[in-house]
Amino acid sequence: MSQTLQAIRGMNDILPDEAELWEQFEETVIDWLRAYAYRPIRMPLVEPTPLFARAIGTATDIVEKEMYSFVDSLNGEQLTLRPEGTAGCVRAVLEHNLLYDGAKRLYYLGPMFRHERPQKGRYRQFHQIGVEAMGFAGPDIDAEQILMCQRLWDDLGLADIRLEINSLGQTEERQKHRADLVAYLEEHAEVLDADARRRLQSNPLRILDSKNPAMQEIVEAAPKLIEYLGEESLAHFAGVQALLKDAGIPYRINPRLVRGLDYYNLTVFEWVTDQLGSQGTVCAGGRYDGLIAQLGGKTQPACGFAIGVERLLALWKEQGHVAASVGPDVYVVHQGEQAARFAFRVAEALRDAGFALQLHCGGGSFKAQMKRADASGAELAVIIGDIEAAANEVSLKPLRATAEQRRVPFDQLAEAIGELLFEEEDEDGGI
Repeated sequence: MSQTLQAIRGMNDILPDEAELWEQFEETVIDWLRAYAYRPIRMPLVEPTPLFARAIGTATDIVEKEMYSFVDSLNGEQLTLRPEGTAGCVRAVLEHNLLYDGAKRLYYLGPMFRHERPQKGRYRQFHQIGVEAMGFAGPDIDAEQILMCQRLWDDLGLADIRLEINSLGQTEERQKHRADLVAYLEEHAEVLDADARRRLQSNPLRILDSKNPAMQEIVEAAPKLIEYLGEESLAHFAGVQALLKDAGIPYRINPRLVRGLDYYNLTVFEWVTDQLGSQGTVCAGGRYDGLIAQLGGKTQPACGFAIGVERLLALWKEQGHVAASVGPDVYVVHQGEQAARFAFRVAEALRDAGFALQLHCGGGSFKAQMKRADASGAELAVIIGDIEAAANEVSLKPLRATAEQRRVPFDQLAEAIGELLFEEEDEDGGI
C-alpha cells in the first residue's frame, strides 16, 4: 500500500475552522487599509532570483541560506519563490511605470517562502500583509504608517504590543559607523560566535541584533549608529518622534534595531510582544529610499512595513479571540423525487433574495437531515416533502429559537425568512 502523502514540512494546511478566522481577519485588514487610501496590488509568487540578490543584499541570511531558488528547466532562467514582498512590489511599480503621475500607496496579502527551521510562529510558507508608500519623502508618512498599525491593533482588540524605533541614517553615515563597528568587533574577536565572525565583514550591523547571551556585553558597548547621524537624518527622526508624541503613541528607541535587509535607511520600526516566545515581532518596516534606484528606476523615496499573519493571529487567539459563527442562514431538508426538484428551485430563489443557504445533498431520512441542519449552524430549516412540493409550499422551522414550525407558500418564503432572521438579530442586540 502506498504511503499517504503529506504537506511539506513548514508549509501548513489552513483548515476550515481556522480559515474562517483568517477570512474575518482579512476583512478587517482590508477595511483598515482602505481607511488610509491604500490600493491593492498582486505580484507573482515567483520572481527572477537576481531581483532579491540586488534588493535584499547578497550578504543577508535570506539570500545566502533561506531562499527557495531553482533553474527553470525550459529556458535556464534562475527563479525564486518570493521570500518577501517589497522587492517584487518595487519591480512591478517600475515595470508598469506606476509612479508616472505621482506617489502611490499600495498593499498586498499573500504567502512568502523561506527555508528556515520550522517552529511556532516561523514557517517555510508564511503569510504577510505588505504596505508600501512610494514617492513620499517626509517623516509624516513614516509616522502615519506607525499610527496605522496602532489603529489595527485597536480594531482587532489586541493589547501588549509595544513599539520600538530607530534610525539607520544615510549610506555615508552607515559607512563611517560600519568602519568603526568592524574595528571595535575585531578587538573583541575572541567573544564573537561563528555567526558573528561570518558576518563581520559582510554585514556587521546584523551582529548588533544577536541574541547570544555571551555576546550581549560587547554588543551593548558597541558604537551606536545614531551617534553618527548628520543633521538631516536627525531632523527626520525627530520629525517622526514628534508626530508619534502628538498622537500619544508610546515608543522606545532601540539602537540595536537594524532590520535584516540591506535596503533600509532612516526610520526603521518593529511592533513586538512578549506573548509569542522567541518569535515576538508581529510587524516590522521602515524607509527604503534607495531601493527604487537600486532596481533601475529614478531615485524615489519610499516607506513600508509587513505584518506576519500567522504571528498576529496567534496573538489574537492568545488574547481570547475566536472566529464568529459563519453558518448558513437556512438549511434545506427534502425527501422524495418531486421534493428534491422543488428544493433546487427554493434554494436558488432564496440565494437570489440574498440568503446564505445549504441544500442537503446525498439523501437520507428527515431525521438524519435535521441532525445535519442543526450541526450546520443555520438559524432556520426549510423542510420539503412531496406533499409540500405539490402544494408549492414549504415547512419553515426555527432551529435556534422557540417559535413553532409553520407552512409557508413558496412566493412568501423569502419575506417570512427575513422577518424571522430580523427578529432573532433584534433579540440578540444585533441591530
